[in-house]
Amino acid sequence: MTAALLAGLLAGYGIAVPVGAVSTYLVSLTARTTLRTGACAALGVATADGLYALVATLGGTALAGALQPVLVPLRWASALVLAVLAVRGAVGALRQYRGRRLTTRSAQDPPRPARAYLALLGITLLNPTTVVYFAALVLGSRTAEAVRPLEQGVFVLAAFAASASWQLSLAGGGALLGRALTGHRGRLVTGLLSSAVIMLLAVRVVVAP
Repeated sequence: MTAALLAGLLAGYGIAVPVGAVSTYLVSLTARTTLRTGACAALGVATADGLYALVATLGGTALAGALQPVLVPLRWASALVLAVLAVRGAVGALRQYRGRRLTTRSAQDPPRPARAYLALLGITLLNPTTVVYFAALVLGSRTAEAVRPLEQGVFVLAAFAASASWQLSLAGGGALLGRALTGHRGRLVTGLLSSAVIMLLAVRVVVAP
């Protein structure tokens, strides 16, 4: 049981800690809205990680084979979503700067917590790297078939908890960033910078081997 717990924690942190487009967007979203919205978005990312850990644990070899035909479409879909987020973020930052209003006071720009949760859940589910990562971990274990359902459950819950703790820490950092950069110009700079990073990562998703 302890081995399954540690394995799940390591797996969760392994997929969550590397900073990518989703992490960048999460920090930017929290900085532009509220900690509550950012926390819900963070849990959306963690939920996707937990679901993929569950699928990988239950799917075994069939999962790896089924993923091969859809890896390229998933990669393009992920890149498209990221590009849309980048453009939308940049346009929103410019509009808010020109209109001389803070993002947190906008009536229509900040998404509600539930919407932020679903948005980040969907974005993360589009990333094939997550499911391939968990599938490789499960398939790499020679004793995977002998693992009991309870241990599988512990592994999945530990992976979810690890991912959630990291994503929530990113959301907290975004909230602190938002408080520090309260001026119109600061919001513009961080918004454009975040959009640029997300766009570069979207391109990288497409051209990655």
